[in-house]
Amino acid sequence: MSDREKKISDNIATLKAKSKNEPVASFLKMDLLELAPGYSRVAMRVLPEHQNFNGLTFGGMVMAVADQAFAYGCNSLMFPSYASQINIHFIAAAEVGDELIAECRVVKSGRRVGLSEMTVTNQDGKLIAKATGTSIPVDKP
Repeated sequence: MSDREKKISDNIATLKAKSKNEPVASFLKMDLLELAPGYSRVAMRVLPEHQNFNGLTFGGMVMAVADQAFAYGCNSLMFPSYASQINIHFIAAAEVGDELIAECRVVKSGRRVGLSEMTVTNQDGKLIAKATGTSIPVDKP
């Protein structure tokens, strides 16, 4: 195993351990379903309290699950990495009771910047949103 492969393996182990006690994921009842180098899959059930005043699922809930997948995906390769930008396109409404499944695929992971693509679907595979995200690896002292 190369040094890079060892580092990625360590990143994944660290992230899986952190996922069990992460405050925002716990608060929103998100589950990490899968984590591999440059890939993650996260799920969250849409609850009645996720609705806005128009009776639609608040876009922030869809964004949250996409962001969570993004965080796991980019940090699997370069840990720690911080989001510097996310762009999301809402395609269809999510309904109360839907299980939102966000997948992140890292397109590029570099020393200074990373680019990822995320999709959010429901339990039936219906496309809810597509997103892109830019991440920045951070050297910690």
